[in-house]
Amino acid sequence: MNKIKYCFASMLFLFGAMAFAQEEGEAKEQREPGHVNQSKFKQLYEEFSTPNTYRSASGAPGPDYYQQRADYVMDIELDDKNAKIYGEETITYYNNSPDDLEFLWVQLDQNVRAKDSKSPLRNGNGVSFAYMAGDFAQTYVTEPFDGGFNIEFVKDAGGKPLSYTINQTMMRLNIPKPLKSGEQISFSIKWWYNVPDHTVNRARSGFEYFAKDGNRAYVIAQFFPRMAVYSDVEGWQNHQFWGSGEFALPFGNYEVNITVPADHILDATGVLQNRDDVFSKEMMKRYKQAKKSYDKPVLIVTQEEAEAAEKGFSENKKTWKFKATNVRDYGFATSRKFVWDMQAVKIGGKDVMAVSMYPKEGNPLWEEQSTKAVVQTLKTYSKHTFDYPYHKAISVHAKNQGMEYPMICWNYGRPNEDGTYSDRTKYGMISVIIHEVGHNFFPMIVNSDERQWGWMDEGLDTFMQYLAEQEFGKNNPEVIAPNSKYPSRRGEAAKIVPYMAGDQSHISPIMSNPENVYQLGPNAYGKPATALNILRETVMGPELFDHAFKTYAQRWKFKHPTPEDFFRTMEDASAVDLDWYWRSWFYTTDYVDIGVKGVKKYYVSDKPTKQMEKYMADRNITEADLPPLVYLAEEDSEDYNPDLKGKAPTEVSQNLKEFMMDNMSVEERAQVKEPKYFYEITFDKPGGIPMPLIVEYTYADGTKENVTYPPEIWRKNDEEVKRVLSSQKELVGIVVDPKAETADIDTANNSWPKKEEKSDFDKFKENIKG
Repeated sequence: MNKIKYCFASMLFLFGAMAFAQEEGEAKEQREPGHVNQSKFKQLYEEFSTPNTYRSASGAPGPDYYQQRADYVMDIELDDKNAKIYGEETITYYNNSPDDLEFLWVQLDQNVRAKDSKSPLRNGNGVSFAYMAGDFAQTYVTEPFDGGFNIEFVKDAGGKPLSYTINQTMMRLNIPKPLKSGEQISFSIKWWYNVPDHTVNRARSGFEYFAKDGNRAYVIAQFFPRMAVYSDVEGWQNHQFWGSGEFALPFGNYEVNITVPADHILDATGVLQNRDDVFSKEMMKRYKQAKKSYDKPVLIVTQEEAEAAEKGFSENKKTWKFKATNVRDYGFATSRKFVWDMQAVKIGGKDVMAVSMYPKEGNPLWEEQSTKAVVQTLKTYSKHTFDYPYHKAISVHAKNQGMEYPMICWNYGRPNEDGTYSDRTKYGMISVIIHEVGHNFFPMIVNSDERQWGWMDEGLDTFMQYLAEQEFGKNNPEVIAPNSKYPSRRGEAAKIVPYMAGDQSHISPIMSNPENVYQLGPNAYGKPATALNILRETVMGPELFDHAFKTYAQRWKFKHPTPEDFFRTMEDASAVDLDWYWRSWFYTTDYVDIGVKGVKKYYVSDKPTKQMEKYMADRNITEADLPPLVYLAEEDSEDYNPDLKGKAPTEVSQNLKEFMMDNMSVEERAQVKEPKYFYEITFDKPGGIPMPLIVEYTYADGTKENVTYPPEIWRKNDEEVKRVLSSQKELVGIVVDPKAETADIDTANNSWPKKEEKSDFDKFKENIKG
């Protein structure tokens, strides 16, 4: 069996060499100019930084890797009547870098809402055909919101004024002498600002006002001056906050005291230190019950109790005290309207509290599904990365919100006033909770630079969100229709096709700053998530991918990775060369388009073809000068003889028959299954992205054969490749990417014989008639 295959292979090699020689001769007549290496398969040496002692070539932190630390002690007070926040904080900053720092940079993110902010002026725009009423009112009718930090003082550890300069959303502290490597410095800032209505100002943080009962529900973040990151990659990350590029922050420890009206319910980043003071006896009883409830949430504050509290408007105050260790940011939510539930979930041998807070306007949907989604997120993400390290994860209901912070996030999804809700609302709410809780892993723990690389948190999180959604669907049959899968919005290959097939003038590479892309959702969320899903399911396989992805997460938890650290680790931990994949999917706006260009049918012959005869004549070669050969005659050429069809190769080729008689035993010849059909199939690639060539062959007897050729099949010819298929059965059909695994933007060329596809106009006419 192997010998006859060797014979056929030798024959094909000889013909290939002849064809190459012919092409080489033609090329000498008209030479083309040389070129640089343009292969998608070349290594990413030009794009990547040179490895060093801070970041190794393997993608792991190097022996000299360092990161700074910033600790905060804060006293915060919320003025609910006037919607203002007042704060005083002491920051202790540790210089763990090898550099002496001449000054420090502090982020003032609230200044993006200052009246003189340049953020609203950064984009060019014209008149739209229509506007959402809120957008039109905010842009053209109402006065700009009077936001931004009001800095009352900045003082050193001794209480003396410290010089500072504010440049939009960044404040430079002009310290009197450089902060040397290994030293630390403490300073204090006192400030206040007006809290925006996030339903009007499209803020990531603020309040929602409920006119019916006169209450506000607050979701508060980016509410204090925060240290910028200083790293080995670019020194100070002091890019301005324009609104799209999110945050880059160092880790540290927090002690935060938050004073709010006494009838408010509040939760925040960190461990509550004075639970006995702020909880009633009944709340404490329920809390202890929740710590032992692993199958369903326990209500700490019921809807009935929240509705009663809505009417109180206490004049008294209450201070909630928290401590958080090794977190990169801080957020809290507070209102007298909140219903509050909790459930325990076992993660890696320890208990974590899954928590939800929501006004009555969120029910019944939130009481039914929110904490359930938190639980699934913690389980799925921990399985694929590392055990969730914090003691709780909180989901807060806020209109039109989707925003994340360590241990706490706010999410949309509101039923109608009568409590009814659509599947779209239900799945949208579950998905945003999974996504925002999932951000605890990326970037709250695997702490990438969101200001520069939005996809490193949004894309990785959206990919993990897809896995968690699918597991949620399997584990909650009462939520998903029978025999259905969870309707994920992003992640599957087909979902990204419209974006990748769109107008190239409005598409940017994934490796772009978030401020510089037209469509942030597809660019930073959808495309990288889909790329990773295809990488897992189609290119690498789940086993190799999952190990490499977990390796990345564990290498870089509580550290600051770059894209190169991710790319290198995925290859280092899998032994899969993926430079072609990163280059194609992340560094370009290329798309996938692979098809069947043509099929030629051949039969074995004992006579030289016309092409072979010409080849020999041009070189004064006779058959006697050549070794015994087997010839292939194309069905659509003058060499073809109908008598060849359906014949076994040894029936029509004396050379092959004699070879087998001389080189194979009787037993070996008895086991041979001679192919009767030979096909030369040309696959082409109009799209720029090389991908595995996934092919389904269909034969005349109805059987199918699936073959996946590796992506390296395109390494020598980026436009088209040929494969010879030998078979005992007649080939009647070919389909490329039959399961739509590769995000191929044009399936019209994926089949042979070509399938007639109706035009969009024909489909439109059918719909009209229907």
